[in-house]
This record gives sequence, structure tokens and C-alpha cells, in this order.
Amino acid sequence: MSDSRSYLITGGAGFLGINLTRYLLARGHKVTTLDIADFTYPERDQITEIKGDIRDRAAVDRAMQGVHIVVHTAAALPLYSEADIFSTDIDGTRNVLDSALQHGVERFIHISSTAVYGIPDHHPLIETDKLDGVGPYGKAKIAAEEVCFGYRQKGLCVPVIRPKSFIGPERLGVFALFYDWAKDGHGFPMLGSGNNRYQLLDVEDLCEAIYLSATLDKAIVNDTFNIGAKQFTTMKEDYQAVLDYAGFGRKIRPLPAGPAIFTLRVLEALKISPLYKWVYETASKDSFVSIEKAERVIGYAPKYSNKDALIRNYKWYLEHLHQFEGQSGVSHRVPWKQGILGFAKLVF
Repeated sequence: MSDSRSYLITGGAGFLGINLTRYLLARGHKVTTLDIADFTYPERDQITEIKGDIRDRAAVDRAMQGVHIVVHTAAALPLYSEADIFSTDIDGTRNVLDSALQHGVERFIHISSTAVYGIPDHHPLIETDKLDGVGPYGKAKIAAEEVCFGYRQKGLCVPVIRPKSFIGPERLGVFALFYDWAKDGHGFPMLGSGNNRYQLLDVEDLCEAIYLSATLDKAIVNDTFNIGAKQFTTMKEDYQAVLDYAGFGRKIRPLPAGPAIFTLRVLEALKISPLYKWVYETASKDSFVSIEKAERVIGYAPKYSNKDALIRNYKWYLEHLHQFEGQSGVSHRVPWKQGILGFAKLVF
């Protein structure tokens, strides 16, 4: 495959979007981004930026001009309204797929989520396990995959990637809560014992998996792949690595899961907690997928363990703190409002 493919990244101003943009530019590719948010990074003059909503077909068609490969990362995340989640993640995905087909795009790489597995009863999860969406986001992600499979039937090459929660440069969101506490010399509360295994993923490893899906033979990649770290231990041990790196001698503090989850449910209902159900209902449980298929079929070989990824993200957070202090919102690019958890910080 020639070295100057043209890529469209939907959600290009987001956390995965900017990391993938940098990854592709470094390899000599042309990049167009489509996002409702402004592309505010230094690479702005190296890309074609289309500002628009994936639900707006005209904007999608405009972005699709001369594109070889689409990487569809745009999605309304769990903190958005249910109506926005369904219309963006399902109708928006259909819009982008249909435009890609009409414009003769070579392949369409869909970034799904391991949220499609819900709260499972066994681990590790494999690609053929049953899907069970928790909340609007999980349900919408399953429906979006079904739309993708329909376009595979129409002859479009549609690799579907299900990444674990991924972190790295530019990632804030819920992780900013943890990093803020570590930076200020506080311990960190953990739902349950912390002895559960919760696999993460470094965004660079995810970019590698996407690139393999973009460059290997279509017949090999036109499939569904779990992507995650290969090396991970327990929640307690992996997150303790960040507290150790921070250097204040602080420890992870386990909390009884039942009462803590009940409290978080109440706080979420009162709209004073930044944590949503998917985060706190799964945080004390095992959560890991098998990456054996991706290793075997596309040669996926992740570089970063959970600990490596967390510390790499924390270092980036410390170096860039001055840029986002005072900002907050509902995307992964900005710190989430601490809400009532700001008071809890005083206790730990």
C-alpha cells in the first residue's frame, strides 16, 4: 500500500483523534478531521479540518472528498444525554458508513468499545461472547456495530475494534481525578478490595492496532478484534504504581464496594458526582479481554503494560497541567468536574 493514503478521522479533535492524527502524520499520510469541536492542536496547519456533526450528511460528504480510509472514532460518550448518544452513535455512524460507501472508500475502521460486553460473568472475554449493553452508551455501541456489519454485507471492508479503556497523552476525563489526588499527595480510594484485574490500554498501542487494520490485507482485517494491554495485574497494584511514582508514600485505600456503590448511585441521581454507572459498577470487578485473536490474525503486539500506560499518562498530565487548569467538561480531553468527590479528597 502506498505511503500517502488519505485518512478521514471522525472525532479528530478528541483524545484518540489527536493521537491518531500525530501517528499518521509521522508516517507521511494526509489527514482530514471531522468534529463538532475545534481542532486546537499545534498540528492544525498540517491537516484538513472540517467542522461539523456526523449527524449532518452534508458535512460528512464534504469531509469524505478524496479519502481512502475512514477511522470512525466520533461518539457521544456516556455523560451525554440519551437522545444525543443514540442519534450520534447509531444514526451518525450510519451516515458516515453510507457516505464512505458512496464515495468508494477502501475501508472503514470502526472504533467500538468493550462496553458492548456489559457486566459479564466470565473472563477473559472473546469476540464471540454475547453482547449486553449497560445504559444508553453500551446499547448504542452494540447497535452501531450492527450497522457496521450491514455495510460489510454491502461489500465495504469494515474492521471493528473493541478497545479497553485507553489512556495516554491528552487523556484526562475520569483519570484527571486520580492524577489530581496523586499530585497533591493524597491516597486514592478504590471500590472493593482492589484485587480485581482491570485491563487498560495505551493509546499508542491502539493506534498501532488501527494502523494494522488500515494496512494489512482486507480479507484478514475485515473482522472484529479486542484490543488491550497484554500485561496487567490488579487494580490496586497497577494504580499504586502512580502513587509510588508521585513519591508521597501514599497508598490505595480499599472501600467496601456495596455501600460505596450505593452512595455513588445516590450522588449520580443528585447530579453531584462525576462518575456514571459504567465506571462505578465495573470498577470493583474483573474486566479484561483476550487479545489472542488480534495477536494471531493481525500481529498486534502491545508495548505498554497497565503500569507503563498509567505512569506515561500521569507524566503527561504533570507536564501539561498549566494548559487545562480551570477547565472541565464531559469529554476525555478535559478534566471532569470533581463535584462532591472534591470533599472526599480531603479524607484521603
